[in-house]
Amino acid sequence: MKLKKGDKVVVIAGKDKGKEGTITDILRKEDRVVVEGVNIVKKHIKGNGQMAGSIEERENPIHVSNVMIVDPKTGKRSRIGHKIEKDKKTRIAKKSDAKLDK
Repeated sequence: MKLKKGDKVVVIAGKDKGKEGTITDILRKEDRVVVEGVNIVKKHIKGNGQMAGSIEERENPIHVSNVMIVDPKTGKRSRIGHKIEKDKKTRIAKKSDAKLDK
């Protein structure tokens, strides 16, 4: 998986197609990512003796194939490539060759 936590991505498929957000969590075993503000679901929480029950909104994971990284130069979606400079491998956006690593 070429995505990292903190990357700005755009959703390319599903009910939230076109929305942008940053990656908050990565689930590598399931090939899924959690994107801020995308795939919001309501979770019902059962109450106990001290606390009342409630309905909470949270982000559900989305499959990694349904998101693409946002190119920092153009602001459009792009694929991720790699470039080796001075024995260091860096991630680049394929559209504009802009570096993705800080």
